[in-house]
Amino acid sequence: MRCLSTLSFTVFFLVAKAQVYVPVDALSKIDFKIKNFGSTVDGSFKGLKGTINFDPAQLSSAAFDVTINAATIDTGIGMRDNHLRKSDYFNVKEYPTIRFVSGKVEQSTKPNVAIITGKLTIKKTTKEISFPFRYSYAGDLLQLTGEFRINRREFGVGGSSISLADELTVLLDVRATKQLK
Repeated sequence: MRCLSTLSFTVFFLVAKAQVYVPVDALSKIDFKIKNFGSTVDGSFKGLKGTINFDPAQLSSAAFDVTINAATIDTGIGMRDNHLRKSDYFNVKEYPTIRFVSGKVEQSTKPNVAIITGKLTIKKTTKEISFPFRYSYAGDLLQLTGEFRINRREFGVGGSSISLADELTVLLDVRATKQLK
């Protein structure tokens, strides 16, 4: 019986350990799109860091705590990017990161798709968001893809600009590897 208990603990420990992933910034994409003067502006962020505890067989135990570097904003136009780093937009000097911390993860009705709910913090504002994401594996690489929409004004981004749409779409394609100890 003691041997069985030890074996069970060992298997549990190995399974739990295998669930911890770290994002690979170079392979991941954090993109956004928003209308400005009626035209769509595309951009991206880099500097993805954090931990992802994920096991598709135990989604209720999943936990995400990830950040991106707000100063890496890139729309392809340097002058605009510099303006977006200033206080009326992302204020990167005072708020260098954008953070997402999950609260719960549940299986959706579709295979390999889960619904994640968590807190998104941009500047000094934290709001709860929820969105579906698809999960898959390529060898040891975990891939998570999804998208969500937020109201930029709710996060104090862009001030009262009337040329900039309130809603923006964030597109995620995150690749993560098992964390090494």
